[in-house]
Amino acid sequence: MGAANQMPTRRLGTSGLQVGAIGMGCMPLSIQGRPEESEAIRTIHTALEQGVTLFDTADSYCLDDRDIGHNEKLLAKALDGVSHAIIATKGGTVRPEGRWVRNGHPEHLKAACEESLKALDRQEIMLYQLHAPDPDVPYAESVGALARLQEQGKIVHIGLSNVSVRQLEEALSIVTVVSVQNRMHLFDRSSMDVLRRCEELGIAFLPYSPLAGMGQAGKLGDHERIRQIADRHQVSPQRVALAWLLQLSPVMLPIPGASRGSTITDSAAAASLTLTADEMAELNAMNA
Repeated sequence: MGAANQMPTRRLGTSGLQVGAIGMGCMPLSIQGRPEESEAIRTIHTALEQGVTLFDTADSYCLDDRDIGHNEKLLAKALDGVSHAIIATKGGTVRPEGRWVRNGHPEHLKAACEESLKALDRQEIMLYQLHAPDPDVPYAESVGALARLQEQGKIVHIGLSNVSVRQLEEALSIVTVVSVQNRMHLFDRSSMDVLRRCEELGIAFLPYSPLAGMGQAGKLGDHERIRQIADRHQVSPQRVALAWLLQLSPVMLPIPGASRGSTITDSAAAASLTLTADEMAELNAMNA
C-alpha cells in the first residue's frame, strides 16, 4: 500500500470517532459475481490509500448460509494491522439458500455477534448495527440484545439500519445510537425524515445504495441534469451524486459499494468536490 491521501473527515455520530467523509460498502466483494480474493484485498487497500477509513460490512454479505462471515473475514485479512480503519458490521439477517431473511431474535443476535467477533478477529466490534427490524420480533427486544452485548464489552457503539423515525425513537429509549443506515440517493429520498431527526440528535446517517444501487450506478449519466453538472466539473456522474449527499447534510457519511480499485478511487474523490448552490438546487429539484 502507498501513502494514504488526505480526505476530509466527519464525525461518526456521537461516538467521538472521526472517519473519512466517504466510506466503503463492502458487500460487492462477497456476493454473486464477487472478485477473486486477491483483487478484493487490492480494492480495500486502494480505498485506504484514498483516505477511506470506514468499511461497512455484515455477517450476511456472502453467497448463502454456508458462506456466512465471508465479507468480515475478507476485511479482517485486508485490514490486519491497520489500526485507524473502522469496521462497521451488522447482524440480524440470515441467508438460507441465498435468500435475505430477517432474524431479530435476541438469541440469534447474540450468536451472530459472537461469530462476527471471530470472523473479524476482534475482541470488540467498534460499530455493530441491527440490520433491519424483524416483523416477528418486538423491536425493543432486538435492540435490547445489542444493549446487553454492549454492556458485556463485545460491541462499543450501536447503529441501526432500515428504520423509521418511530423505530429510531424506540431504540433511543433503550440505548445510545450513533448511526443510522438507510437507503438514500438522488432518486430515493424516502428516509428524509429520518435524516432530519438524525441531524437534530447528532447521529451519523450512512446512506446505502448512494449511487442508486449496483445495477443503476452506471446509468447516472443518462440523466441530463446530472451529466451536465458532471461535465461542468469534469468529473463522473457518480461523483456528483455522492457530493450531493455530502452537501445535503453534515451528518451524512455515504458508503458506496465497490469491487474494483478504480471505482472506490472515483467515489473517494467526491469528498473534495464542491457543488454550487445552483447545482444543489438543480439536483434537489429532480423527481425522487
